[in-house]
Parts: sequence; structure tokens; C-alpha cells
Amino acid sequence: MRIFPAEPNDLVKLLAFRQEAAAWLSRLGTDQWQRPYPADKLLATIEAGEVFMVRDGDATAATITLTPEAEEGLWTADELREPSLFINKLTVARTHAGQNLGGRLLDWAGDRGHRAGAKWLRLDAWTTNVGLQAYYLSHGFRHVRTVHEGSAVNGGPRVSGWLAQRATAPAAHGFTDETVAPEGVA
Repeated sequence: MRIFPAEPNDLVKLLAFRQEAAAWLSRLGTDQWQRPYPADKLLATIEAGEVFMVRDGDATAATITLTPEAEEGLWTADELREPSLFINKLTVARTHAGQNLGGRLLDWAGDRGHRAGAKWLRLDAWTTNVGLQAYYLSHGFRHVRTVHEGSAVNGGPRVSGWLAQRATAPAAHGFTDETVAPEGVA
């Protein structure tokens, strides 16, 4: 499997990929990702080089957004002074579930963060999805706090404020990495 940066022409595929994940999450009984994500915001992150895709042959197996920018209102000023990378929209295709692709992507992100000089790999997860929270805890993340105040990027109240972090570190993720070397984070 190979990992590479998404391109603007991948936008439609990534939006459909997210809809597939939202349908699966709904079947699990969670309201996570039921509001559509704004296409213009996703396109901006693709154009910024922050969205990555995993392909298994011709099939899109997974995606992750990795950015040096924190969502406003989640992390404290002291925390934001620590060099960090932030994970968003980690998604694995149902056709590739059960293969530890999510765990490998977390390792890839931690390795990339380490090479960029980041101390922390951070994320904000759905506040009511305890299964997802347990998943991140099982992959070495530590819960920092839960933030309920504020607004969601795609409208309505904040729903993704369960904050967690783990230290970055070199990792053997097993992907053929076709990304450019990461830039340093401040």
C-alpha cells in the first residue's frame, strides 16, 4: 500500500469516502459526521498539502489529514506553543477494515511529526463516540480534556472536542511513502 498527497481532483472521491464513513457510523448508532463537511474547506486542506490518501492497488483504502494548524478554541496557548501536528478526518474504507490501517496511519503521522520536529501528535475526537475514544487510547493517546464550548466547522455546536495527544516518534508503518519530506513545525 502506498501513501501520497491528495490532489484537488480527489475532492469528489474524498467527499464520497466521508459519506460512506458517515453511513457506517450511523449504523453503529452515533451521529458522528452526519452533517456534510464543507467541500471548500476540504479543498483548501488538499491544496495546502495536508490531506493524504492510502491506496491499495486502484482502491482508496484510507485517508488522513495532518496539519500544523489547531482548530480554534480547543488547545490552550501554552499547549499551542509546543510543536505539534494535528490529525483530522482519519477514515478507513469498510473494504479495508480490520487490517490495522488506522493504527498504521497513526504511526505514519507520528513518524512524520517526529521528522518535522513536532513533540506531539494531537487530535480532537467526537465527544459522544466512546468507541472511537477507546480506539485512540488503545493506540497510545492520552486524554487531555473534553471541550464542549464553541461551534463546529460545519455549523452547529461543537461536537468534536475530546482532546488527546501522544508523543511523536519514529515508526515502521509499512506504507510506501510517496510524500515529500515534512517541513519543520514551530
